[in-house]
Amino acid sequence: MKIILLDDVSKVGRRGEVREVSDGYARNFLIPKKLALSATAGNLKNLEHIKTQQDAKADRAKADAESLRSRVEALAYEERRQASEEGKLFGSVTSQDIADFLVGHGLKIDRRRITLDEPIKTLGEFSVSMRLHPEVTAQLRVTVARE
Repeated sequence: MKIILLDDVSKVGRRGEVREVSDGYARNFLIPKKLALSATAGNLKNLEHIKTQQDAKADRAKADAESLRSRVEALAYEERRQASEEGKLFGSVTSQDIADFLVGHGLKIDRRRITLDEPIKTLGEFSVSMRLHPEVTAQLRVTVARE
């Protein structure tokens, strides 16, 4: 089945391309998730219009992510936890703790977008990155201090 991609799909193609995929993949996954349109004569005729709409939508999403990045980078998160004499925490600071802090400041960022390889288990200052958009990442300063 020929389709027009409305968004980048890994291992298939980029936005705006016309591709040939299996019927089931198109009908059951790509079209219901609005990642593609069937390549009918009418849709092919309107391909340029569809591309301009998708580009405008992508630009708006990136601009929103840029403004969100500036708001996140203006914040500093300080967490007070109990720690041993060596500076190891009893417990840890996780991406969920950081997400809760951001929600408390009016920023709704999913915890899965917070790039924390492993929870923070020591005292000190850390820089935590967040993927807000495929092209936009933000850095949040996290300070863990003794309670």
